[in-house]
Amino acid sequence: MRDSKRPVKRRQNLLTKEGVTVVDWKDVTLLRKFISDRGKIRSRRVTGLTPQQQRQVATAIKNAREMALLPYPSQGR
Repeated sequence: MRDSKRPVKRRQNLLTKEGVTVVDWKDVTLLRKFISDRGKIRSRRVTGLTPQQQRQVATAIKNAREMALLPYPSQGR
C-alpha cells in the first residue's frame, strides 16, 4: 500500500525530451533505452510514454529484432 504523504514521481517522457516525433526501427541506440537487460520491452508505466508512442516503440523494436539489430528476450534459467 502506498503512503499518501509521498508525492508521486512521474517518469519523464524520453521521446519528447529528445525531440523524437516518429520512432525509427534503425535507431538502435534510442530503442535500447526501452528494452530491459533481459531483452524485454519495458512497459508504459516504466517508460512514461503515451499509448501511441508505446505502440510505435514496440513495433520499431519488433522490426529491429527481425532485422537482427536487437536481441530477442533471453531465456532465464
